[in-house]
Amino acid sequence: MQIVNPDYTDFDKIHQDFRWTVPERYNMAWEICDKHKDLSQSTALYFESRSGETITTTFGELKKWSNKLANALAELGIAKGDRVGIVLPQRVETGIAHIAIHKLGAVSLPLSVLFGPEAIEYRLADSGAKAVITMGRHVEMIQDLKSRLPALEVVISCEERGGDHTFWPLLEKGSEHCDIEDTLADDPALLIYTSGTTGPPKGALVAHRSLLGNLPGFELSQNFYPEPNDIFWTPADWAWTGGLLDGLMPTWYYGKPIVAYESGKFDAEKACYMLGKYKVTNAFIPPTALKMMRQVPNIDRYGIRMRGIMSAGESLGAELFEWGHTALTLKINEMWGQTEFNYLVGNCAVIMDVKPGAMGKPYPGHQVEVIDDAGHPLPPGENGELAAQIGDPVMFLTYWNNEQAKEEKLSNKWFRTGDVGYKDADGYFWFVGRKDDVISSAGHRIGPGEIEDSLLKHPAVAQAAVIGSPDELRGNIVKAFIVLAEGQQPSDELKKEIQVSVKNRLAAHEYPRAVEFIDEMPMTTTGKIRRLELRKMDEESR
Repeated sequence: MQIVNPDYTDFDKIHQDFRWTVPERYNMAWEICDKHKDLSQSTALYFESRSGETITTTFGELKKWSNKLANALAELGIAKGDRVGIVLPQRVETGIAHIAIHKLGAVSLPLSVLFGPEAIEYRLADSGAKAVITMGRHVEMIQDLKSRLPALEVVISCEERGGDHTFWPLLEKGSEHCDIEDTLADDPALLIYTSGTTGPPKGALVAHRSLLGNLPGFELSQNFYPEPNDIFWTPADWAWTGGLLDGLMPTWYYGKPIVAYESGKFDAEKACYMLGKYKVTNAFIPPTALKMMRQVPNIDRYGIRMRGIMSAGESLGAELFEWGHTALTLKINEMWGQTEFNYLVGNCAVIMDVKPGAMGKPYPGHQVEVIDDAGHPLPPGENGELAAQIGDPVMFLTYWNNEQAKEEKLSNKWFRTGDVGYKDADGYFWFVGRKDDVISSAGHRIGPGEIEDSLLKHPAVAQAAVIGSPDELRGNIVKAFIVLAEGQQPSDELKKEIQVSVKNRLAAHEYPRAVEFIDEMPMTTTGKIRRLELRKMDEESR
């Protein structure tokens, strides 16, 4: 069932006519699994391991296995409200675990497999997780941490070694019948820790209703999802909002299959192969991944035939948009949202004019404005903080053990996102940068997004990020960190050439007065640029 009427052809009218219908009682597990009684034999997941092993899972199997796991977890003492960590890559066990936990009314705590012991310990300790489902190196890692985690009682391994219990044998002990906990729409379902680009991670407590809040944006960003033969894929880790609530859960809500690839580091050629092999029609692909795919030669040889790509996490930019239109023969729908307030603004190329570089317009059901320091909306063209109106079903509940942090982000009726942007005269929103990423140079306030987009237009540049570097005269200068395209060698001549190209395209005050070539761009596990690391690198080089 679609939440947005697919007969509409006017984006603004959809937004104007849309009204939320949020039931009092709502449970994600029912919505993404158990309601699909007529699809028990339909494929829910295509899994491919790094070694090439493939497994197909049906919706009927998801229901049976999640029922058995829910009962097994209940026998281990997991109850409503308890937090259960999931440290797994894209696998069937990951989906089963989330569904089972939600059937109990417990709270799933997705954690990235890229996390090391300090990151894992912080999140498990802060959340008071009672159990963890994991595999690989994390089994022993978490067992070693157990003595310092008084709330943690059970470690479940998805492999035949380590842990207090093994996933599949444990699952077989549970009954195939399970009554789903009668949760309120406002009951917590997920605890997702922010990526920590600007300080210690905070746990965003997300309600069951948030799934419903994501759906209008998901449908439109995927060009009126679903259609009969749709197959979804995202390289985004299912431990994050992007992979989980922009990919896995809405795909299963509509009873459609998703491709799971047990990847480690993103491989652009493998991504192209997966898109072609599984005949993927729709995807969420972050800008960083698209930039890497842009370097793949002869991309048309993979037979990629898609009808919708959404991109978010960083600014997409006009250059990447144009590449997608040429190489993938579609207009990529940029989207903007956050863990705390997801799927707020975006595009839908089939019914609206996409402005290359713009994030789009607010999706149906969401009210977004650019506000000043006092919380008042600003007129078109003026930079300010992007803010969303509170009371939206997609809005998170609070920060775990840190209600004050949430209160500090509220201003009048708005939730301050910490992102800076502006709205143009046509109602399109444009991203400038994080509030603390905006560069102040000789009286000019400069956002990194436009400069990074300009840098990517140079054929020698594969990836680029800019920061403000302290300068005695100007306060700050624009400094660019650049990963060169394959076959390119760093040189003073190339540096000057890149600087001139930006100066000619933008303005004299915006070009990078300093350029540093690096081998690899520091990224968060969600694929966002870690500008804090770049600032440290800049400090060390001065």
